[in-house]
Amino acid sequence: MVHVELRSVTQPVGIMRIMAAILTCMCFSLVASVGYVSSPYWAWCMFTWCFCFFFTFLIVVLEFTTVNTKLPFAWEDFTTAFAMLATLMCFAASIIYPTFFTCATCHRQIGASVVSWVCLGVYVGEVVLTRLLPSGENIGFLSTLPGIMKMLETFLACLIFTSLEKSQFGSPELQWCVAVYSLCFIFSIVIILLTLGKLTSYFPFSFEKLVIVYNILAAVVYMTAMVIWPLYSFRTKRPSNCGSLCPWDKLVVVTFMTILNCIVYTLDTVYSIRLVPAL
Repeated sequence: MVHVELRSVTQPVGIMRIMAAILTCMCFSLVASVGYVSSPYWAWCMFTWCFCFFFTFLIVVLEFTTVNTKLPFAWEDFTTAFAMLATLMCFAASIIYPTFFTCATCHRQIGASVVSWVCLGVYVGEVVLTRLLPSGENIGFLSTLPGIMKMLETFLACLIFTSLEKSQFGSPELQWCVAVYSLCFIFSIVIILLTLGKLTSYFPFSFEKLVIVYNILAAVVYMTAMVIWPLYSFRTKRPSNCGSLCPWDKLVVVTFMTILNCIVYTLDTVYSIRLVPAL
């Protein structure tokens, strides 16, 4: 039977979630009032604030009505993982939006940027509070280092997709890089969902060893992309008339994110092998 749990909105974590919902709502409302901008970075920022608002508000409602206790997965693991993901997304949006879409007279854009940074601080506070678990309390996969790295891998892949343009990967070499980004993103999402849904026990073999094999393959193919993408992308210098949303700059963003994700996959591989040394 569903009943109201008032403590869920009066405790520090609950208060922070309500603040985060209000702040993210303010962000996308301010930006939407300015008008639509045809840019993947604008779309990413709007998606970030809408996504964070929706799930933060959903978490508040589910905990207030105690429906969360009836869900078939680890609720604390989910909320902690979401707070970490929201922190990463708001951090990226708080840098991207003011960099590309603000000016000295853009008051609403400046206001949205400031509110986004405040919202980032609220999510950081929530992560700190939810990670301060009592000694001996079990935490789920997404709250552990391998889970955090899996979320980081998918997050960096999203930033890569945001910076990609159709005209940037006309050659087979660059198409290979896009295939690497896409396949690794999909498999990382599948691993997260299987673990969160506690479905790994249904596998007729060791799921941990399967993840190790995947991590090794992902690290290797990302290494190839880390070499191929800049080699076949930067055949010309930056155009002199290149503006703030120049396609050439997006190539730099993709290159940088590819290097970061390659490092994360490599660290994930090393850590997973240390956890399960006997293959």
